Amino acid sequence: MEPLDLKQFEWKIKVRQLTMDDFDELVAMEKLCFPGMQTWGREHLESQLEHFPEGQLCVEIDGRVVASASSLIQIFDPSLEWHNWKAVADDGFIRNHKPKGDTLYGIEIMVHPEFRGMKLSRRLYDARKELCRQKNLARIMIAGRIPGYHQHADELTAREYIEKVVDRAIYDQVLTAQLANGFAVQGLIPNYLPSDTESCGYATYLEWANLDYASGAKRRFHHTVEPIRICVVQYQMRSVKSFDEFAQQCEFFLDTASDYKCDFILYPELFTTQLLSCVEPTRPGQAARRLAEFTPQYLDFFTEMAVKYNVNVIGGSQFVVEHDTLYNTSYLFGRDGSIGKQYKIHITPSERKWWGVSPGDRVEVFDTDCGTIAIQICYDIEFPELTRIAAQKGAQIIFVPFNTDTRHGYLRVRHCAQARCIENHLYVAISGCTGNLPFVENADIHYAQSGIFTPADAEFARDAVAAECNPNVETVIIHDLDFEQLRRHREGGGGSVQNWNDRRRDLYRVVYREDGQSFEV
Repeated sequence: MEPLDLKQFEWKIKVRQLTMDDFDELVAMEKLCFPGMQTWGREHLESQLEHFPEGQLCVEIDGRVVASASSLIQIFDPSLEWHNWKAVADDGFIRNHKPKGDTLYGIEIMVHPEFRGMKLSRRLYDARKELCRQKNLARIMIAGRIPGYHQHADELTAREYIEKVVDRAIYDQVLTAQLANGFAVQGLIPNYLPSDTESCGYATYLEWANLDYASGAKRRFHHTVEPIRICVVQYQMRSVKSFDEFAQQCEFFLDTASDYKCDFILYPELFTTQLLSCVEPTRPGQAARRLAEFTPQYLDFFTEMAVKYNVNVIGGSQFVVEHDTLYNTSYLFGRDGSIGKQYKIHITPSERKWWGVSPGDRVEVFDTDCGTIAIQICYDIEFPELTRIAAQKGAQIIFVPFNTDTRHGYLRVRHCAQARCIENHLYVAISGCTGNLPFVENADIHYAQSGIFTPADAEFARDAVAAECNPNVETVIIHDLDFEQLRRHREGGGGSVQNWNDRRRDLYRVVYREDGQSFEV
């Protein structure tokens, strides 16, 4: 069997500035999002791009524009609380854009109906917030539609309707999303857009405050790297009747990580073995290859989920068959739709005996939107050379999906993970399984206490443990890690020891072979 072409599972997703080439797609999407309302003309988009190109954004998936947002800069005036769309947006031409203003005003945002529920509006709101920080603007203002109001207009005033949406008693597809993205309702605007019959002409006046705003400053200086939020899943193995049931369990944790706006989520090694409960029992070697048959579904599911929930997913590990050889492989599903993979390099005696797993031969590092990471599957973390190679390649955090049966095995993984932090001045996150699978040979019992570990020094967590789960209980831990702090520590910014810099390379060295070449680390 040939290796799966990961490109067929990848989603190419990016947030970028609009161009005139997007006009036809933009208008077609606008007709679907705002039926019966006047769409942009070509002259509108030309004017918007002429006056404020940075404020005209879109989300593109596989070359297709599926969401967009338009904005301009204004000088804040209390009278803006009472305005109409034509006045503030210059009827869509934004010729009233004020580059030296202090307020980013959003005039439109839309998501294609086929792609709703994938949190694409969050990507656009986040892009607007970053633009706000870059230009040192005090706030973002928007006048939001309330398209669900016409269904309740006979029984509720617009004010009462908004109060119920804020209290989560009523769901409004626009206002609920805006509240979830950090906007606060400041008022109600009548006759904002009379043609918006779904909102009965009303709009909410909402505001997001830029806490980084520096009054009178021309620009804002900030860390080169912001803290990164990690979610680690301690997963309980259970019988499932189908792949869909397995997917439902996984999505629960993804939804949780998304609610907490995590940048990464880590699942355990071979937590997919529970899928063997929905196939005919067979001998371990054949069972492992049966499990590999689920790989296309596994890739499809996690690629979509990473994009939908806007989180980078380390999908534990899964068996794959390539050229009739069985590998234990971990995948990184980027929230930009990309896929990377890392083969397990050191195979345990048990994996060889029961399943016939073969080792990989390459240490990968992955450049993500939140820094450079590496993945080491369980036993691999017990070999210090691998982490040294990954650190030399730029890795700032090592993700370790593991699967251990007893406390002895777990402690080997944990203690080695903590040692790698100290040796290489980086972070390590480990994720394991709990529970049991009595029908799966060589994976019937599990022991885990997942955690996030740091170097052992004054500027890091006490006991060098940033966060950890209770043993053998299904749960998650969520923690922020500061890569800028890590950089300063490695470069000698206050650490009491410098393990990375004090290596005696005159006495010993690690030589790594890749693509027929040797590298000293």
